[in-house]
Amino acid sequence: MREIVLDTETTGFEPGEGDRIVEIGAVELFNHMPTGKVYHQYINPERSMPQGAFEVHGLGDEFLRDKPVFKKVGQAFLDFVGDATLVIHNAAFDMKFLNAELGWGGFALLPNNQALDTLTIARKKFPGSPASLDALCRRFGIDNSAREKHGALLDSEILAEVYLELIGGRQPDLVLSASSGSTSQGAASDAWRPMPRPEPLAPRITEEERAAHQVFVDKLGDAALWKSQT
Repeated sequence: MREIVLDTETTGFEPGEGDRIVEIGAVELFNHMPTGKVYHQYINPERSMPQGAFEVHGLGDEFLRDKPVFKKVGQAFLDFVGDATLVIHNAAFDMKFLNAELGWGGFALLPNNQALDTLTIARKKFPGSPASLDALCRRFGIDNSAREKHGALLDSEILAEVYLELIGGRQPDLVLSASSGSTSQGAASDAWRPMPRPEPLAPRITEEERAAHQVFVDKLGDAALWKSQT
């Protein structure tokens, strides 16, 4: 199973108000394990950055000026994603921006049901607790000290670790059964049967307890289960 853990950085909160994507970072997982393949792209938003918008990123108009516009990289992004599940923290936000950019560029849109929202998973698993990426890192003991300056690729790498913890670790589907082992192990398991004890266990009830039980059975009459089996 192929999954893409993804994060974007944007100029603001609403593509309908002219905000654009300036960075995409994505990490590939296969069967919940990182493959080492990543997608990382800075994007020229074709607009001036709002004052202070990139204080946390250390980027700005000068840095982004020579980066490609989304239309130049959209197809490469779609090729990397393919039909993989997109694992995103607060998926509605990123999908809103991605599909806006894809639409403006004339590309096919990503189905919303292709995205898996880790924010929703965290809120269901830990109701009433903080569910931000930083809060989940603290909960799971994940080092996010490098996150002083946010970045899409760094955040997607951290989110990949958080996601694996949310679903139960790196092997969430591991089942200890004969079918998951080798053929010889399965055959050995199927052939094993419990054997009678060579020596029966000594009774643990006392004579007083045995006598009290017999008195109780006698009071039940001749139809008592214990009498019908003797």
